[in-house]
Amino acid sequence: MMVKMHQRRGEVLLAACDSELVGRKLTQDKLSLEVRESFYAGEAADEAIFMNRLELATMANLVGERVVAIAVDCGAVDQDHVIMIDGVPHAQMVRM
Repeated sequence: MMVKMHQRRGEVLLAACDSELVGRKLTQDKLSLEVRESFYAGEAADEAIFMNRLELATMANLVGERVVAIAVDCGAVDQDHVIMIDGVPHAQMVRM
């Protein structure tokens, strides 16, 4: 997994993806998502690091089987709100 924290105006956005997706462009019908290294690739992470960063985040952009599954398992993301783009799970999270 790759994780990168972005901070702006008091918000903390976690960008996280399964490592093998970095550099891929996912397209399906009218949906398109580019898994850019500049946005997602901050540090390599295991599950513990990912969970720590997810707890710190006020928002998250998550791409990939492993990343999304962990977020669903811990309750940060509802499985009903996960979408598939080109066969890859994608979810976003906002804490209010």
